[in-house]
Amino acid sequence: MRPLRIGCAVLLVALVLAMAAPHVYEATASDRVIVALGDSLTVGLGVAPDEAWPALLEARLQRTASPYRVVNAGVSGDTSAGGAARLDWVLRNKPEIVIVALGANDGLRGQPISALRANLTAIVERLKARKVKVLLAGMRLPPNYGAAYTGDFVAVFADVARRTGVPLVPFLLDGVAANARLNLADGIHPNAAGHRIIAERVWPHLRPLLAGSR
Repeated sequence: MRPLRIGCAVLLVALVLAMAAPHVYEATASDRVIVALGDSLTVGLGVAPDEAWPALLEARLQRTASPYRVVNAGVSGDTSAGGAARLDWVLRNKPEIVIVALGANDGLRGQPISALRANLTAIVERLKARKVKVLLAGMRLPPNYGAAYTGDFVAVFADVARRTGVPLVPFLLDGVAANARLNLADGIHPNAAGHRIIAERVWPHLRPLLAGSR
């Protein structure tokens, strides 16, 4: 029975990895790809796929006949370490731009700030080495995590953006967090209206990267 148990365990790991892998977009010669690399806030937990902020950005681009397509590479529960581990999948999409929206789960789990900084830096530097433009999205934590930790957590995103020379969305959930009308019943994940605001807030930071691509 031992070989069977090992085989089942291997199969389970393979299935989990397959579920975590982002969709590989089959781009045509005229398509230009933007990848949104994130967690449940990106994947759109609790809303329809076309209501999540990456899909709303693509809809906005399509209304202007833009050649860009946006791939939603959000995975619920993902951390900065998980995002770093998924970069091979992300790069298979041949992106011109990657929006990095990770870190919320690191903070909620109380993971070391040094690890978050190292992971985000590694993600950005690897993408830049492949000539991919990067937009980093910042995150904040509820005050009950303690002033010292939450302060250091917030500062990481600006620090990484400054050190790597990439633009920053200061707070992905700006205007959405803690607003009951813009979140699901869990008070954490945005509803459809919340995602619309996120897309509006991300757009001004994304637009200059579109103008400067290729």
